[in-house]
Amino acid sequence: MELRTGVSKQDIREQIWDYMESQNLADFPRPVHHRIPNFKGASRAAEHFPRLQAFKTARTVKVNPDAPQTNARFFVLDSKKTLLVPTPRLRTGLFNKITPPPGATKDILRKCATSQVINIPEALLEDHDLTVDYILTPTRVIATGCERPKPTGILWSKISCEVMGKIPILRSLRYRERQAGKDVTLQDEPRHLLGTSSQQPPPLGTVRRPQDPHQPGSCSGQGEDGPANTVYIGNLPRDARVSELKKALRELGAVPQRLTWQGPQRRAFLHYQTPASAQQAVSCLQGLRLGAATLKVALARQQRAGDVTGSCSEEPYPDFRSAVSDL
Repeated sequence: MELRTGVSKQDIREQIWDYMESQNLADFPRPVHHRIPNFKGASRAAEHFPRLQAFKTARTVKVNPDAPQTNARFFVLDSKKTLLVPTPRLRTGLFNKITPPPGATKDILRKCATSQVINIPEALLEDHDLTVDYILTPTRVIATGCERPKPTGILWSKISCEVMGKIPILRSLRYRERQAGKDVTLQDEPRHLLGTSSQQPPPLGTVRRPQDPHQPGSCSGQGEDGPANTVYIGNLPRDARVSELKKALRELGAVPQRLTWQGPQRRAFLHYQTPASAQQAVSCLQGLRLGAATLKVALARQQRAGDVTGSCSEEPYPDFRSAVSDL
């Protein structure tokens, strides 16, 4: 199989997928496009895995959850090693940790297949690409001899705000690295906003009450921040605490100047210095979860009037104080 010149990594993927489909080189699931193909012979190739010196000396082995690595996972458990399986949407980590049960056994299916190894242009490799040391085929083990340095940590500039909201553990890791003085600017996050949001806002000496809807001027929808500076957070869990939300905001680098907490109404309002910082917070907080609930996040001016503090509303205000506090 010859690669066309002047191609991108995606072009190479498409060519290989097309070739595997045309030559019927993959097992279920099909078609192989936009996935890691389960090539015929994958289970046989996995038999080389326990023979590698790196495998023999390892106590914990990470194996992806895709179909081609099924037998590799069995070998890890059969060898009485701890198996880590990446699961990005876990709330408290990135991996499922599986400890082999007593008497674990393997059942290897043997299939014959041809294999090809294709070199891609060095220019296509980026700083986040992880090169392999060995390639296992049904018939041989290929040592790549690649000396390219491997990534040593999380490259925050490659991570979007949307991804941050979907993988909770990233928020904790990012907060720790920011505290250590590292650059944790996200892919779509302006640096000047990161610097502002990562700092502790000045303490507030007062606690605000929601404005009385019957007072004159309460229907103006304007406050000292203005609606464009305020972010609405809805669908809070009934047992949520303001400390949980504040912790998530700090980890995401979306700390507001003030926070208005209306827990019994399952909502809160974040007040930012500028409309731009409020809009950035909306982007960063998309997909944010507290407990099992995915929160609703939008600019407050995009909500119906009755949802915004200081707007005209027929909904009675609760007889508790809405806590506004520094973070």
